[in-house]
Amino acid sequence: MSAGYDPYFSSSCYKRWYVESTPRAPARSRSRTVYASHTSPLSSARLHYASPGRATSSSMLLSSPAHSVELDLCQAAQVSSEFRTVRTQEKAQLQELNDRFAGFIERVHDLEQQNRALEAELLLLRQRHGEPSRLRALYEQEARTLRAAVDEARLEKQAALSQRDHMEETLRALQGHYEKEVLAREDAEGKLLEARKEADEGALSQVELEKRVNTLLDELAFLKKVHESEISELQAQVQYGAQIAVETETTKPDLSTALRDIRAQYERLAARNMQAAEDWFRGKVGHLTETVAHHSEAVRNSRDEAGEYRRQLQACVLEIDACKSLNDSLEKQLREVEDKQSAEIAAMQDTISELENELRATKGEMARYLKEYQDLLNVKMALDIEIAAYR
Repeated sequence: MSAGYDPYFSSSCYKRWYVESTPRAPARSRSRTVYASHTSPLSSARLHYASPGRATSSSMLLSSPAHSVELDLCQAAQVSSEFRTVRTQEKAQLQELNDRFAGFIERVHDLEQQNRALEAELLLLRQRHGEPSRLRALYEQEARTLRAAVDEARLEKQAALSQRDHMEETLRALQGHYEKEVLAREDAEGKLLEARKEADEGALSQVELEKRVNTLLDELAFLKKVHESEISELQAQVQYGAQIAVETETTKPDLSTALRDIRAQYERLAARNMQAAEDWFRGKVGHLTETVAHHSEAVRNSRDEAGEYRRQLQACVLEIDACKSLNDSLEKQLREVEDKQSAEIAAMQDTISELENELRATKGEMARYLKEYQDLLNVKMALDIEIAAYR
């Protein structure tokens, strides 16, 4: 065992002893070496044990000179035996105490080394992760940033939902307008069919009227021929009557006047019939012309109305297609925005969970290191107290 000063216990004045790997010295010399630096209570006890024997032998030598030699030898043998016993016990106790003290010193040295290693590791961890307050501030700042992002995403989602509701209302309005336009289209198609039917009926009526006009023209030509034949017959009769009148002029002087009257009467009758036929023909032709013009105007109006309905229907169809395309595009954008926001919210939740897990792990690790450090401090204090007690 070699002596040296412990730097940790610099305030104390005792010498620290280290056990070397050399063979152990004899017990007596070792005990003397350990207790050479200070006065031991056991050495005082040793002197105390030796004192009664010596005092007794001195008194016996003074009291009885006759038996002094024999008694002195007996007492000396007894004292020597007691002294050897006490010395043996002292040596055993000193050896045990020396071994315990060396073990305590080695344990203190190991604990000091562990303490220095843990302090270095704790300093490294503090430098790496920062102080707990700074870590908490960073965590709170990151949490505030993530909460703000979540709130912003929630507001964007609400805006997207309101926009979706508005687009749904617009879609419902367009669907109602589309249904109205479909009904209007069906009504227009019905009117177009009726107009086509009326146009067909007008065309048939026109054909019939043309046939009737042709028939009337034929009838008029026939009547003209009949009238001309009647006129020619009347003229022949008049000429024949004139001849008869010439022959019988002598007997009937008033026949020419009667013939002239008859001729004038027939001419008036023929003119009246001709005028009546022409008036009837003109009336029929005018009526047919008015009917044809009316039907032609109705057909043109029906065609124009059908064309207008067709143009309106095409415009409505184009508008409905545009609204459908706009609705599909908005629904697609809404789905994309919802998917993007869901992915961002999930990523933010994952980030928050990871940060919380890291924070819990860091807190647990710091608590574990602090507990170990506290345990080491407690052990160190106990060893200091025990060493102070041994001093």
